[in-house]
Amino acid sequence: MTAFSFASTGWIDDIGRSVREGFFMFWETLWPLILGFGLSGAVQAFVSRQSMQRKLGNHGPAAVARASGYGAISSSCSYAASAMSKSLFAKGADFTSSMVFMFASTNLVLELGIILVVLMGWQFAASEFVGGAIMVVLLASVGGLWFRGRQIQVARDRLEVQVTSAHDHDEHAHHTESELQSQPWSTKLRSKGGWANAATYTMADLTMLRRELLLGYTFAGFLAVLVPVHFWNLVFIHGHGFWTSLENVVVGPFIAIISFVCSIGNVPLAAALWRGGISFGGVVSFIFADLIAFPLLLIYRRYYGTKLTLKMLALFWGVMSLAGLLTEGLFTATHLVPKTRPVQIAPAHFSWNYTTYLNIIFLAIFVVLYWTYRNRLRLGGGGGYALDPVCGMQVQTSNAPASVLHKGSRVYFCSDRCAQRFEADPAKFLKDPTTSSGHASSHEGMHMGNEDDSMPMDVMNVAIDPVCGMTVDTANAAATVTHDGVVYYFCSEGCATTFTANPIVEHRT
Repeated sequence: MTAFSFASTGWIDDIGRSVREGFFMFWETLWPLILGFGLSGAVQAFVSRQSMQRKLGNHGPAAVARASGYGAISSSCSYAASAMSKSLFAKGADFTSSMVFMFASTNLVLELGIILVVLMGWQFAASEFVGGAIMVVLLASVGGLWFRGRQIQVARDRLEVQVTSAHDHDEHAHHTESELQSQPWSTKLRSKGGWANAATYTMADLTMLRRELLLGYTFAGFLAVLVPVHFWNLVFIHGHGFWTSLENVVVGPFIAIISFVCSIGNVPLAAALWRGGISFGGVVSFIFADLIAFPLLLIYRRYYGTKLTLKMLALFWGVMSLAGLLTEGLFTATHLVPKTRPVQIAPAHFSWNYTTYLNIIFLAIFVVLYWTYRNRLRLGGGGGYALDPVCGMQVQTSNAPASVLHKGSRVYFCSDRCAQRFEADPAKFLKDPTTSSGHASSHEGMHMGNEDDSMPMDVMNVAIDPVCGMTVDTANAAATVTHDGVVYYFCSEGCATTFTANPIVEHRT
């Protein structure tokens, strides 16, 4: 009994130390998380991407550069990146350029570099961007030869069956979005609505990636505390020069596949692996490999079919490993590879240092961002945008990768994965007060006589224009029309006139 109690106490202590390690990793990177996501939100809100989408018809240098730029200003979520690349391909973009966009979305984004600097050091942040550029060049060069022939056309035909043209009806929303983004920067930066959209992008990306961040920090805490050094020595060979580097860059992506963690959530895992003994290039290839985590492979299979997915896995794995190997060689030659490994990844207790002060400052900034997000409609934001009710991501209605017609209103999603979850149980997500805003159906959000008292305030004050699909503040709607006892709200007199001429709830189908 005593031995059992002792063993139980030991495990409890190990779990406690693991959770503490994961928490202090998060605490150490809290302010850069807010900074990175805030800057990313501003870039997504203010930088126009429409022209880039129309110019990805091949995988030449110019198209690859545009795809990389488009990806770098997009959300860093791996799921959203895979969905948008699928959408680009379905709209006529070259398959290789679409894949370049996806790689850039998760490896050339600013927030990733900031987190790497704080948690692992500037050398890893520099290696991420240098290696990311190498990886894009490799993918563009080899992908043009690897991804061609009948399989690509079969994949495109497959997507044409899956992808509807519903969001092509959102001409008004598209106009609203591009009108602000086409303005001079001096006008953009003075726009309250633009900053409201930027804050919404920030909050949406944080909401969407909360699971990845939680898993990443938790797993990293357990790996750092519970996995003994001799285990890592078995996984990552040492003392064999080039062959050590080669084995490590190949094994790194395999760990990424079985870890199920992608996006920024794999950075704390990378820190734990670096502490455990993986090579510099192995860390780089592991971080790159968030795009071949097992859940994403299942998504690729649904998008493109089994054969093309296996070809993608083979090429992606090879490109990620080679990019890691080349990056390590370059950084070794320039003496930039860190000479020592950390004994601990994060401090074991709170202290009044620059991290604590910066966290307090950025938590205050976060409160401002959250207030701006909650008041986005009053500030003039939301035009041309919708919130994915499943994951909370903000999407442009004119470019949404997926949408579903629900009770007369179009609901927009960041990916087919979210759309399928919504279709399985719409009520579950429309009742969620954190994600319902902007997605109320014609009957739930616009029937002013029978509102459910438990309905979130956001839903009660927001309606969807049934003609153009724009989110409308019911208190400031440009026009209203009552039809069959239901009040409909419109963004303009033109939409109201169109609806009156043909008052069908499912008008936009």
